[in-house]
Amino acid sequence: EMSNGHGCCKSGPGYASPLEAMSGPRESLIYVTAVYAGTGIEKPDYLATVDVDPNSPTYSKVIHRLPVPYLGDELHHTGWNSCSSCHGDPSAERRFLIVPALVSGRVYVVDVKTNPRAPSLHKVVEPADIEQKTGLAYPHTSHCLASGDIMISCLGDKDGSAAGNGFLLLDSEFNVKGRWEKPGHSPLFGYDFWYQPRHNTMISTSWGAPSAFTKGFNLQHVSDGLYGRHLHVYSWPGGELRQTLDLGDSGLLPLEANVSISVKPLKVQNWILPEMPGLITDFLISLDDRFLYFVNWLHGDIRQYNIEDLKNPKLTGQVWVGGLLQKGSPIVAITDDGETWQPEVPEIQGKKLRGGPQMIQLSLDGKRLYATNSLFSTWDKQFYPDLVQKGSHILQIDVDTEKGGLKINPNFFVDFGAEPDGPSLAHEMRYPGGDCTSDIWV
Repeated sequence: EMSNGHGCCKSGPGYASPLEAMSGPRESLIYVTAVYAGTGIEKPDYLATVDVDPNSPTYSKVIHRLPVPYLGDELHHTGWNSCSSCHGDPSAERRFLIVPALVSGRVYVVDVKTNPRAPSLHKVVEPADIEQKTGLAYPHTSHCLASGDIMISCLGDKDGSAAGNGFLLLDSEFNVKGRWEKPGHSPLFGYDFWYQPRHNTMISTSWGAPSAFTKGFNLQHVSDGLYGRHLHVYSWPGGELRQTLDLGDSGLLPLEANVSISVKPLKVQNWILPEMPGLITDFLISLDDRFLYFVNWLHGDIRQYNIEDLKNPKLTGQVWVGGLLQKGSPIVAITDDGETWQPEVPEIQGKKLRGGPQMIQLSLDGKRLYATNSLFSTWDKQFYPDLVQKGSHILQIDVDTEKGGLKINPNFFVDFGAEPDGPSLAHEMRYPGGDCTSDIWV
C-alpha cells in the first residue's frame, strides 16, 4: 500500500516538497469541526465529513458525522499525528486527526485511515491528565513533529489565566509527555504557531486570556490588558523564547498577524463603534509561495494578493461573501466624502450568506479555496446572532492561479443550518491527504 496515496511505498506520509504536493491528487473529502457548544442546542460537537468530489452524487453534502462523547467541548482547530515533516520515515503514517476541544480542554484522537468516509474515535486525552502533568488548559493549535510527538498550543491554565499558557507535548501514542518550551520561556499570550526547522525558528501569535474571550468580546478587557498584541519568536527545537515583537495598538488582537498589508477600519453607522476593523481571522499562503489569502470576518470579504514581490504585495482578487455591511443590513460604511455604501453579497443556491468568512483552506493545486464562517460560539452569538440560529455554511471559491482572481462557485454550498440535530457552527477544515495549513517540511 502506498503510504501517501500516489508515491513510492518506501516514503513516509505527505510529500517530499511543497511543489510535489501541488501535483498530488485532488481533494475528494473534507473533515470539518462542527460545534453545538454555546449555541443552546444540548448536543455534542462532531467531526463532519463533507464530499467535495464534483463527480459524486453526494457532492457538497455532509456524508458522515462523528459526535464526541461529551457536551460543551467547542471543537476548534485540528492537526495530524504525522505529516510531511515525517516524509523520510517509512514507519510513520498519517492516520489520526488530533482534535483539541478549546473550552473543555479535552484532546480527541480520531482514526481517519480505517474508513476515511466514516472516521471513528480512537482515544480521548482527558483535561485532568493534561492539567496535572503540565498545568495547561484551553488547547488550540496542533502540529505533528518530525520526532513523532504532537505539539499543541494551550491558551491558559484551568482558571483561564493567560499567564498559565504554553505548549503541550503528546507522544506518538497520545500520552501526555510534558511541556515543549523551557521553564520560564512561556509566552505572555499564546494562540497559533508554526515551526520552520530550516531556520531553527518557531513563531507564535497572540489571542487573549480564556477568562476574557470565552465570555465574548468586551472592549474593557482590551483596556485591562487581557488581549495580546505580540509575536513570539522561539528557537527550534530548543524551546527558548528569543524575541517578542510588540505590534503596538494597531496590533491588538492579532488573531493572525500581518504587517505587510493593511486593512483600514471602515467608518460606519449603526454599529457598536464608529469604526469597524476587518478582523483578519485566518490567512494562508499557496504552496508555490505566489499568493496570500486572508479573510475579514467583520467586513465580509476574502482577499487574494500576489506576493511574488514580497515588499509590494498586489491585490489580485476580492469577493464579498457575508459580513456585517452587506446590503440589507442596518449597518452602513461611510466614505471620506460622507457617502454611504454596502457591498453586494450574492445568494448561493437561493441561500443568503450568513456571518463572515472565518477559516479558509486551499486545495493543493491552489485552484479551490474553501471558507467556513464560525469564529467561536460566544463571538458568533455576539456579532452574528443569525449564524447561531441558522447555522454555518461552507463556500468554495474558484481561483485564477495564472493572473489572479476569485470567483464564488455557485454549485457548492454546504448548509450546516440543515443538520439533523439543528443548526451547527462549522470551523476548521482538513483534507485526508494533508493540506497547505497543516503540513510542514523539514
